[in-house]
Amino acid sequence: MGNVTVETGELDRLAKILGVFDENLNLITRELGLTAHVDGTKISFEGEHAEIAAAVVESLLSLLDAGENIDKGNLLYCLELAKEGKSADFGGMMKDIVAVTSRGKPVKCKTVGQKDYVTAIKKNTITFGVGPAGTGKTYLAVCLAVAAFKSKETEKIILTRPAVEAGEKLGFLPGDLQTKVDPYLRPLFDALQEMFGLETYAKLLEKGAIEVAPLAYMRGRTLSNAFVILDEAQNCTREQMKMFLTRLGEGSKMVVTGDLTQTDLPDGKTSGLKQAVTILKDVEGIAVIALTEKDVVRHPLVMRIVRAYEKDEQKKNKGERR
Repeated sequence: MGNVTVETGELDRLAKILGVFDENLNLITRELGLTAHVDGTKISFEGEHAEIAAAVVESLLSLLDAGENIDKGNLLYCLELAKEGKSADFGGMMKDIVAVTSRGKPVKCKTVGQKDYVTAIKKNTITFGVGPAGTGKTYLAVCLAVAAFKSKETEKIILTRPAVEAGEKLGFLPGDLQTKVDPYLRPLFDALQEMFGLETYAKLLEKGAIEVAPLAYMRGRTLSNAFVILDEAQNCTREQMKMFLTRLGEGSKMVVTGDLTQTDLPDGKTSGLKQAVTILKDVEGIAVIALTEKDVVRHPLVMRIVRAYEKDEQKKNKGERR
């Protein structure tokens, strides 16, 4: 049985660590099978995993030092990391601003995986960001593209997706080709508008400084002095992926994002993303970052949903081997 005490420093900080009606503290003790006692501004934990609980509190304190709020999502994330012995200095991580939205809100990494992803994009010419929904793959890539454009590191932002139907038929929708493909590209529009503001975004789109188009439009081009993002890349065929990657021109940077568990390609078609990360992972100038359910920054329930599907997939794979 261990006994560890953490000093929070101030009553206000203690109150934020404890949560409303001690809900944060109760969650920590319930998850780790501990008892806890509060004395002044100190929290004492008693039990086999007391040191893990102390590491969680230290991580939460660093979040407060960085001016961030504690919610259930980041509390659960701190717990996951502490259980694995990977507690991080969130205060240091949160000091780095990835970009600033049109409304002046700073965009920061919220997980260690996101921090690794952002660092990889800055350092490499081509970066693959692979992971489940809600890990910020596309949003962070767009933020970095906008930051590069505003600092004149790049002359153009190009965002593209393969137009593969996710179990729904868009062929019967009214309108021309652009109208039909807009549903595929909507997440990219939304992220750009948040970063630039609607008016500036519209002007840049009209000038051609921003281009949002289906992957098929990339064929035969050389993309120079551009920040290029290929989203939903798990729906690329092998041929499409090779075509896209070989569009790279001088002064350009590429980010390829996707979730290999959500491929919408017809049966028998191999995902170009799956093949690419295997073939190119050791090539100089290319980084492959694998985000996991721990990097999900949406509602905490999303993390549990992703994990449940992963467990189900593992059961199916074991059954097929038998």
